[in-house]
Amino acid sequence: MIVGKGLIASLFAEDDRKDIIFFASGVSNSLEDRPEEFSREEKLIKKTIEENQDKTFVYFSTCSVYDSSKTGSDYVLHKLKMEQLVKNSCDKYLILRVSNAVGKGGNPNLLMNYLIRSIRNNETINVHTKATRNLIDADDIKNITFNLLDSQTLNKIVNVAYVQNYAIIEILEIIERFYNTKLDLNLIKKGSGYDINIPDLEDYFRINNLNNKESYLCRILEKYYS
Repeated sequence: MIVGKGLIASLFAEDDRKDIIFFASGVSNSLEDRPEEFSREEKLIKKTIEENQDKTFVYFSTCSVYDSSKTGSDYVLHKLKMEQLVKNSCDKYLILRVSNAVGKGGNPNLLMNYLIRSIRNNETINVHTKATRNLIDADDIKNITFNLLDSQTLNKIVNVAYVQNYAIIEILEIIERFYNTKLDLNLIKKGSGYDINIPDLEDYFRINNLNNKESYLCRILEKYYS
C-alpha cells in the first residue's frame, strides 16, 4: 500500500506490496511552518496505522534532521515527532531518513531540477561555494528499501544517502563536463553542509560499483536529464 503521490511514492507504484505501507506523503518542504500542514501529516499517519496494524510501516523521513542550520525548525521538530509516533505505534516499522533524492519528475524546486532548468534557460546560477549536498538516485532508494525489507531489517532508523557529499561547485563542474558547456556562475562565499553516516548501506554502493562520485552523478544526468 502506497501513501503519497510524489517522487518517492512513485518509486513503488509497480512493486507495491500488500503487507507493507510505503508512507511517502506529508510535509516535504524544509521551510514549511504552517501548523495545518504538520497536523495533516500527523492525522494521516495515525489513521493509516490504525487501519493497517498488521502491516510493516515504512516511513520516509529526512536527513535534514542532521542539519545544524535547521535544528529547532518547525520542519525538523515535526519529522522527529513523526518518527517517534511511528516507533511508538507500530509493531513492525522501518524509518528511512533520505537525503536529496534525484529522479524522474518530482518537485521542480529540488536542487538538480533547479540547476538543470537554469542551465537550459541560460540563467546565471548563484553558487554558495561552501555548500554541500548529498545526492542519491531515486532508483537506489527503491533498491535499498527492498533490500532492507527482504533482509528483515526492521524496527530501526536507517540513513539512505550516497557515500559522499558533493560541493555545489563540484556538481556544476561535473555538469559542465557532461554537457560540454560553460556555465554562467556567480560565486558567493557562503553555505554549509553536514555529514551523513550510512553504515547499513556501504556494501550496497560497493557491490554495485557506485563509489565513484563523478561517474555516479553522470549516471544520474544520463538517466534523468539527457
